[in-house]
Amino acid sequence: YVRNASGGMVPLSTLGKLVPIVGPETVPHYNNNASALINGGAAPGFSSGQAVAAMERAAANVLPRDFGYEWTGITFQELKAGSIASVVFGLAIVFVFLILAAQYESWAMPFMVLLAVPLALFGAFVVLLLRGMQIDVYSQIGFVMLIGLAAKNAILIVEFARRRREEGLTIVEASMEAARLRLRPILMTAFAFILGVLPLMFATGAGAASRQSIGTTVFGGMVAATILSLVFVPVFYAVIEQLRERGEKEPAEGHHGAPESKEIEPTAEPALQPLAQAAE
Repeated sequence: YVRNASGGMVPLSTLGKLVPIVGPETVPHYNNNASALINGGAAPGFSSGQAVAAMERAAANVLPRDFGYEWTGITFQELKAGSIASVVFGLAIVFVFLILAAQYESWAMPFMVLLAVPLALFGAFVVLLLRGMQIDVYSQIGFVMLIGLAAKNAILIVEFARRRREEGLTIVEASMEAARLRLRPILMTAFAFILGVLPLMFATGAGAASRQSIGTTVFGGMVAATILSLVFVPVFYAVIEQLRERGEKEPAEGHHGAPESKEIEPTAEPALQPLAQAAE
């Protein structure tokens, strides 16, 4: 029964017919439109970009013309970033190179440091592959972080090798001495940071996927950079320093190789000097 305008009770059956139907308990909406939420992830061996492309092809073939789709969450952030990640990564490399060039006042020294960055990226890719994780926007943030973290370890070796070289050691001796003496500081700082990102690597709860992605990327990169930089950075220093010194010697040899011309001033012979004085 429902109450009418005069206050009387009217049977509901006189106003309409109730028919039981089956429907969803809740109808989600997105941008004020009824929507259906689909959660998924890329299969092992495929990137998130390939998964997005596959979903877009399926939507174009299956959905009616009056239906559309939108991306949310991590996928939305990844698509919005687009190719900006490569630009940011390139700018980070350029800025680090310029800062190191200004610090060392040399164009060769920054190359010795930046060659350690691929070692860190290699470790990050390997650990992401072992954990079956994809490269998303958070792992890309980790890649940018690894530029500075890998360069930090390399700077400790290159700076010390440079000082030993200025003290008179050979290039090979300076590089080996730097790797030996800077071993403990590199391991102490690196493993302190590695242990600090372990909670991110095994995070749980809300937002765990993003924390796991950035933690795994930084963990793998720092482990590889710490171990491999102790082996490869001294080699990078020795090779580039030899090329740099060889390039500085060649112009110097070409400059001093030609005989210098000297002007000869005429002077009186010693035997004639007494006669000249007597004539005066």
